[in-house]
Amino acid sequence: MTKNSELVELRLKLDDAITYGTQKAALTLAKKYLKMAEKKKIPGEIEYFKGQVEMLQENFVTAMEHFDKATQYNPLDGAAFNDRALCMIEIGIIDKAFFYFDMGLRVEPDFATIHHNKGWLLNNIGRYTEAIACFKEALRLDPKRPVTYDNLADALYNLHDYKGALEAYKKVLLLLKPGMCRGIRAEIKRKIIEIEKKIKK
Repeated sequence: MTKNSELVELRLKLDDAITYGTQKAALTLAKKYLKMAEKKKIPGEIEYFKGQVEMLQENFVTAMEHFDKATQYNPLDGAAFNDRALCMIEIGIIDKAFFYFDMGLRVEPDFATIHHNKGWLLNNIGRYTEAIACFKEALRLDPKRPVTYDNLADALYNLHDYKGALEAYKKVLLLLKPGMCRGIRAEIKRKIIEIEKKIKK
């Protein structure tokens, strides 16, 4: 969890909205929190939430500029480094994104989200074993992250560890709040059935 922010709770609520909600709802929240940061006159937070607004509007280059300014005001802002990396991925700059994930982890090694996102990228480029290590570290720091169990299950599945994937997917269903993410829940149930068939063969 990020400690190096004056508006920690707002950032965490926004992160949840981005992960489990809709883009529209997350954008509304980001704009609201930007106004709050402006009212409090906290330059680093203003730049961070400006970056979030731009990122949610898919203006990734502009978002990166704001995240860079956020880290100039607060060099210990791991979330800003993390989100800069995510913007780079969106515009196809993959290798350098790792540099910013690692910068974020250097200043906030206990921030589970950065470990998760680095693992997500590793998984997407086929580096499954490294991805699993990142997901496990994220879960050590924050054991109740359904999204991380979901990604861990995917990486384990990619390595043909079907029993491990099944266990991780079941954990997602346990951790998702009732009524949350119905589409995700249905997809995971489908994957569980598919894996159970593979295990029985």
